[in-house]
Amino acid sequence: MTAKTWIIKDLLPVSTDYLKTKNIESPRLCAEILLSHQLSISRLKLYLEYDQPVGENDLGKYRAMIKRLADGEPIQYITGVQEFWSMDFIVNREVLIPRPETEILVEQVIKAYKENSYAERPVVNILDMCTGSGAIAVAVASEIKNAVIVASDISEEALNIARQNITRHGMQNRITLLEGDLFEPFKGLNNHFDIIVSNPPYITKEDYRLLPVKIRDFEPKIALESGVDGLSHIRAILEKVPHFLSPGGWLMLEMDPSQTDVVNKIIHKNGYFISASVIKDYSGRDRIVTTQKKIQ
Repeated sequence: MTAKTWIIKDLLPVSTDYLKTKNIESPRLCAEILLSHQLSISRLKLYLEYDQPVGENDLGKYRAMIKRLADGEPIQYITGVQEFWSMDFIVNREVLIPRPETEILVEQVIKAYKENSYAERPVVNILDMCTGSGAIAVAVASEIKNAVIVASDISEEALNIARQNITRHGMQNRITLLEGDLFEPFKGLNNHFDIIVSNPPYITKEDYRLLPVKIRDFEPKIALESGVDGLSHIRAILEKVPHFLSPGGWLMLEMDPSQTDVVNKIIHKNGYFISASVIKDYSGRDRIVTTQKKIQ
């Protein structure tokens, strides 16, 4: 018996209905993204070529991707790509998937750059700590032309992905990658960085256990969990960052909304900083804390 020939307009609703039974969010959109990815065409072209048959090889690979999605794997890991700051970034299970709210960190770097006349300097030294995929570093480099950026991470595997993204976007001469835990790679660089930005691990041990499967079972634990209260990494950063920021330099940290009050108190007790500001995310929740080092 001859196998059924599937055409695009019949395959999409069947895939959508299957994903609905698996409680996948936005099932039709996911079905379209995966099919367009497998066929190497845009989602628009799916509709322009609605009556086109899907070959057996493409059909088999598409079904395998649908199964992976139904089993909880994030669609970004299946396609290997995530958009951030209107650019595509390579992602896999060695790096966190860049989130929309992390773009606010980039916005804050640009804001500090403009308000502190950094454009008038020959060079602005910026550190992206816990860089992961390199999305923040690449986005900042695309916006600040006199930035010399160092991006660091404890994970060699993550840095391999960051390197691919830096090359993908032509930033090899703008961004240097270093491997190490927090400030470990920067011994001797006292007062060096004008801006330090970081999206560090900040999930508590208990919250990590309760994360959705698509996060807990697929995204790297090393980039998510940070001790009993989720603040182990942020405390370590705040303890040492005054030695590495230039006078008047800026620190920008992403964190859980429940942590901003505690972090503000640590900053005020620190004595090295002028003040701290809390920036809300796109959902209106406290997400970013920014602070400026005293000039003297």
